Amino acid sequence: MLSQEQYSEQLYTEDEILLQVKQSIAAHGMPEVSVEPGYGRLLTMLVKLTRASSVLEIGALGGYSGICLSRGFTDGGKLTSLELKPEYAAVARRNMELAGFGDSVEYRIGPAMDSLKILESEGRKFDFFFIDADKMNYPNYLEYAIQMANPGAIIAGDNIFLRGRTLNTDRNGPAILAVRQFNEMIAKDDRLISTLLPAYDGLALALVK
Repeated sequence: MLSQEQYSEQLYTEDEILLQVKQSIAAHGMPEVSVEPGYGRLLTMLVKLTRASSVLEIGALGGYSGICLSRGFTDGGKLTSLELKPEYAAVARRNMELAGFGDSVEYRIGPAMDSLKILESEGRKFDFFFIDADKMNYPNYLEYAIQMANPGAIIAGDNIFLRGRTLNTDRNGPAILAVRQFNEMIAKDDRLISTLLPAYDGLALALVK
């Protein structure tokens, strides 16, 4: 029997550009952990529905999520993408150019917490945030997102179940505890209206009041 996710994905024609992105990620020996296709489509829809013109992505990897986010832009949208490794950012940039979004993305290289401090000091504000990077800093990334959000901004956080480890009370490593804290913050913070989507590896969604 098909899983719910498998059933959903078989309804869609495979995206040739995103398949090329995945192939390039594998060819460069990078982790094959891009956002799942169903959530990639959701990111495109949410950016378009909210008419977001400034998007902050924490974790570029090979550009898969950057393309999904940028596909939702109306004219003039800008993606700021934070990536720790310059070699990953280089792959992401090439893939963004392949998809026709090379002019809409700005990369900040280095630890995301350092880049976030700089962006905050520059007074940058964003309409949409996608968090998909090191799990230890998920609570910190969320707080920065809230602080730099325009009213009504959307915050999305991927992999909130950690392949089931978040749900396993016998597992209490630092990354697991950080993601649990992130999930609790999303659910309980009075500055947010939120929900958690259980498909794939889980996606947290919040609207900043």
